[in-house]
Amino acid sequence: MHIDAGMDEVRAVKLEATQRLLGSTMGISEEQWQSPSRLPGWTRAHVASHLARNADALTRLVKDLVEGRQAPLYPSLSERDREIERGSERDGLALQIDLDTSAGRLHEAFDLLERVPVPTQVTLAPDVVVDAVQLPVARLAEVLLHHLDLDVGFSLADVSPDATRWLLAWVCFRLRHRGSTPAMRIESDSGLTDRIGGSGYATTVHGSDAALAGWLSGRTGSEELRGARNLALPLLG
Repeated sequence: MHIDAGMDEVRAVKLEATQRLLGSTMGISEEQWQSPSRLPGWTRAHVASHLARNADALTRLVKDLVEGRQAPLYPSLSERDREIERGSERDGLALQIDLDTSAGRLHEAFDLLERVPVPTQVTLAPDVVVDAVQLPVARLAEVLLHHLDLDVGFSLADVSPDATRWLLAWVCFRLRHRGSTPAMRIESDSGLTDRIGGSGYATTVHGSDAALAGWLSGRTGSEELRGARNLALPLLG
């Protein structure tokens, strides 16, 4: 995955995206926290709890890397799921405090990435291996996509061009070799191009970074795209 920016620049955009998400959650009522999100089977409280636990997991991962240890992002997926479920039962104030404090711990932990040898690869999931310096991009994508999932009126059109370009690069990276994704050549209006999906003839799909990232991640429709008709995509977790 190629990101045309330094880590400090990505971190600044990630911080801005996090603050925007925190601002959005201030208007969520207790009833709305327990109402469905855009993610099947999850309430908004589930989404918030997942974001907080993801921040904590990345914080542990960075500290392990600094100490020369390689550890999985989540030691146990079943325990991760239990923590998300338990966390989703809390009230809105507790969820907001957790989102804020866990994001703050992660932002401080990312200061330590300068001490991690380059290159150092880390495994975030069985099919997701990245360089350690790309972890802020992974967190930025997590914040942006799950902000959409909260269904609080947020749109990728609300964020900076840099943020949507890096999000699109991340989504394409995730889908590059995924056989369940239709073979496509992605061509964004900003100049980003990529070949993703399974084997065979690759349909060319054009559009803005925001429209492509939203559609490829399964969050938005294809109305603003060219070449995407009749292509169906699953939700990218």
